[in-house]
Amino acid sequence: MREQILNASKIVLVTFIFTALIIPIIKRIAIHVGAVDIPRADEGNRHIHKKATPHLGGVGIFLGFLFGYMLFGEQSIRMNSILIGSFIVILTGIIDDIKPIRAYQKMIGHIIAACIIVFYGGITLDNITAFGFSLNFGALAPWITILFIVACTNIINLIDGADGLSGGICSIFFLTIGIIGFYQGRGGSLVMILTFIMLGSTLGFLLHNFYPAKIFAGDCATFMGFIISVITLLEFKGPALTSFFVPIMILGIPILDTLFAIIRRLLKGQPPFQADKQHLHHQLLGMNFSQRTTVLIIYGINLLFAAASILYTIKDPVLGKIIYIIIFIIVLWFVLHTTIISDKNPTRTKKIEEKFSMFRKKGPKKKTKAAKK
Repeated sequence: MREQILNASKIVLVTFIFTALIIPIIKRIAIHVGAVDIPRADEGNRHIHKKATPHLGGVGIFLGFLFGYMLFGEQSIRMNSILIGSFIVILTGIIDDIKPIRAYQKMIGHIIAACIIVFYGGITLDNITAFGFSLNFGALAPWITILFIVACTNIINLIDGADGLSGGICSIFFLTIGIIGFYQGRGGSLVMILTFIMLGSTLGFLLHNFYPAKIFAGDCATFMGFIISVITLLEFKGPALTSFFVPIMILGIPILDTLFAIIRRLLKGQPPFQADKQHLHHQLLGMNFSQRTTVLIIYGINLLFAAASILYTIKDPVLGKIIYIIIFIIVLWFVLHTTIISDKNPTRTKKIEEKFSMFRKKGPKKKTKAAKK
């Protein structure tokens, strides 16, 4: 295992350095081609940043991925399908970042990429096993796999609304999958090599994307979601993984936030993918947490999901389930006391804000007239 850890560390370090160095070049290119996010007054408070910030940061992650593959990867039909699918996803993201396209046009690109993974690479979700239960999809397996890939591809992009949010959550995912892989003795497998290549690349991007962000991933963030879906499918097909449920739970926050957003918009009669300002990070910002603190809080919750997944897989399944239940109780409490699903009671968020205010550092008290004398 020691040799595998050293090899993994080398992969992460090399891809981290490469991505960290390439991002400033991508930033200049983004400014040159006009791939810049400029906050507009007509968009209300949905955009957190106040100044123009270049997109295309996801391209840097993609280039880090390619660089890592050329150094450490092996050629195979599966890997070829991953490379082709990744290129289609990143190209779709670049086009949208430079000149925005319609949602259905982006979806077509993502579906084509998913079809390449399924029908050319032969990577499918044949069944699901979770907590001792198994469900076989049979002839529906290819189509369910395509749906899963497209959903994962977009889920990271949908929650990418604060500096460092998507890059940090994805880094936690790749690190957790890597830890599980080591304990299962599969540190040198294809999925582990991909995992550590992506870990180094996302960390290299995060160096420039954490608050205050110098560059955004843009719609190219879909590439991270695409690779997460592929790694999840490959990891699930491995004989040592106990449950497809585990890698999904590592992404607990993005999945729940997206689910809440869809429910919220449907209840309002809005399109399910229409942008708004009621995501989890908006709720925390509305409680007067700073953007940096908001992102760190979400990191912390996601780390709890990751820790529960590790415990469930390699140490103590019962303790892992208990932690999952505790997290879901906390999330349910948060949902019931904020406007993340329904804004019928806007005073709820204000009440929580008042409760949290006692934990913040109070400013100096004003001197009274008596004290001045």
